[in-house]
Amino acid sequence: MTTEAPRPTYGALRKVRSFMRREGRLTEGQQRALEEFWSRFGIAPGSEMLDLDEVFGRAAPRILEIGFGMGESLATMAARHPENDYLGIEVYRPGVGSLLRQVGENESTNVRAVSEDAVVVLAKMIPDSSLDRLQLFFPDPWHKRRHHKRRIVQPEFAALVRQKLKPGGVFHMATDWEAYAQHMMAVMNESLGYQNCAGQEQYAERPESRPLTKFEQRGHRLGHGVWDLLFERVD
Repeated sequence: MTTEAPRPTYGALRKVRSFMRREGRLTEGQQRALEEFWSRFGIAPGSEMLDLDEVFGRAAPRILEIGFGMGESLATMAARHPENDYLGIEVYRPGVGSLLRQVGENESTNVRAVSEDAVVVLAKMIPDSSLDRLQLFFPDPWHKRRHHKRRIVQPEFAALVRQKLKPGGVFHMATDWEAYAQHMMAVMNESLGYQNCAGQEQYAERPESRPLTKFEQRGHRLGHGVWDLLFERVD
């Protein structure tokens, strides 16, 4: 579709949260990584738009990942592709500590992390048309019907993501919950200003840019499916 999508409002997006805040116990390694690397790789939540060239000290392709969990996939991508810059958002502090530990071990310099609600970060801190790719891998499926409203992939969220992507930028989603994959497909099919990279109603093969995690490998051994959706911003 080529019709310009409506601009989402921040208030409408924050009526329902898509996550539960929880604070697990930090391991010694995670705590040490936070103490050692946060000042270098962490970004404090705020209400002003980031200058991403200043944040990373260069101009480069920009990939943002929402909910990076323990950081395995994000750290791997950053190490494999030093030509790209990666910004990760995660509210779970042990996950942030785990990512920073891996980034430090890999001696990567192209990663930054924010520990805050992703919708808040997108709306208040990420400039429009600044991202080459936005990644949302294995978000909480909120499988009970009464909780479907908590799923992060909703029409307003899709519109916000499009606003932050460059023309030609890609919104890449992955889930191991088939019903959520169907929900994502339905939402994205109705979202203005996107084109399915795999073809109408088609799921994509896992691109090489998304590393195969230990969690996913275990799922494959157990016969679990994984569905990737890639939608490009079009004007």
